[in-house]
Amino acid sequence: MTQPFRFGLQSYAAESPADWREQAKRAEDLGFSTFSVADHVIGPGPALAATNHPVQNIAAVPAMAVAIEATSTINVGARVFCTDYRQPVMFAKELATLDFFSDGRLEIGIGCGWLQGEYEAMGVPWDRAGIRLDRMEETLGLIRQHLGDGDVDAHGEHVDATGFTGLPKPPNGMPPVMIGGGAKRVLGIAGREADIVSLNFDNSSGKIGPDGVGSSTAELTAQKIDFVRSGAAERSDGKNFDDLEIEIGAYFTVVTDQREATLAQMAPMFQLEPEQFAEHPHALVGSVDEICDQLVARRETYGISYVTFGASAASSVGPIVERLAGT
Repeated sequence: MTQPFRFGLQSYAAESPADWREQAKRAEDLGFSTFSVADHVIGPGPALAATNHPVQNIAAVPAMAVAIEATSTINVGARVFCTDYRQPVMFAKELATLDFFSDGRLEIGIGCGWLQGEYEAMGVPWDRAGIRLDRMEETLGLIRQHLGDGDVDAHGEHVDATGFTGLPKPPNGMPPVMIGGGAKRVLGIAGREADIVSLNFDNSSGKIGPDGVGSSTAELTAQKIDFVRSGAAERSDGKNFDDLEIEIGAYFTVVTDQREATLAQMAPMFQLEPEQFAEHPHALVGSVDEICDQLVARRETYGISYVTFGASAASSVGPIVERLAGT
């Protein structure tokens, strides 16, 4: 089953309170289905510089609350929360409250965390990937119980909570869950547990760089889809791979009539050939018509129907959203 296109807009920063509200409202007015923030904490300094990651100057949960108040129809989410940064019951309570105040417009995005330098700067233990993934799975189980019926009774290696009912309850049932990542196990978990699978780089290096970009070439993205399919085959809720939304961040988006020249200029930045960069699933380069064709082709190839753009691209990709959203 082909999922209809929908589009998200993600922002890392607010110049002022008014600017943040305007970003959220503009995303809604332009036809995006989701406005999201990332989940990074530390400000400028040597710790962040070593990761090559951009600054996020606002915290995810209050930023989402402000975006909810500034809008009326668009979904609001984090792409994606790092489960290691939060006590699980408090996290579930915050998500439930966001969904309550948004009247059911929350998208729950979670991941196991990856930016090692940020962990170390914050004093958060940097456990091996397997432990972080175990904790993410247990946290998701707790969230489902908290937002579901009955009392919370969650006991695991990392999560231990019991004897209470989670409140407030979601107005429209359990919000959609997005799980993001780029390695085999996390994508298998996403295929088995999520409603939305967010394809990302394999960030096992713990920082941003050419290795991460190179882990998401066309060939390796096809392999990632296989990981998701394998996970979806183990679902216990009656859904299968075709029921999932496959989402991707269009990190390298340039709307231009100079496609070939732009590809030739950008590809070496990521240690790729222009031909490789042209088909890189996280890159969209070309005119509006060319990018629309690329999106349709990638949906046919990978099942990707949900594309998230950076806030700086909002105006240039507006015609793409207008043309393809819902089709």
